[in-house]
Amino acid sequence: METHLKRGQWAEELAHTYLCEQGLQPIERNYRCKAGEIDLIMLDKVILTFVEVRYRKNQRYGGSLESIDARKQERILITANHYLQSHQWAQQYTCRFDVVLMTGATDNPKLHWISDAFRISDF
Repeated sequence: METHLKRGQWAEELAHTYLCEQGLQPIERNYRCKAGEIDLIMLDKVILTFVEVRYRKNQRYGGSLESIDARKQERILITANHYLQSHQWAQQYTCRFDVVLMTGATDNPKLHWISDAFRISDF
């Protein structure tokens, strides 16, 4: 991997493939608004799932999970709300916030999916 951006795209592609294999249906990738970005938006049966993907080669500067702090979670929540407001069809679904964490070398990463990783009530 040459750049941080390419590693991020690689991690998102790997997470996307993995979640599709688990039965989730892709809706949108890299949804952006002024508040931030959501890496993946997927449908898990009847639950609209907003997914944050994090890759860390090692734990030197903190792990993948620690990088999704309260401020980052709040930005994800605001961005998800923007998505729901601008996509009326999505309002019929219950929503969930998932995280896909990856660590290790790109040729043999370890992937960990945390379903329902945080909730609006956490704030």
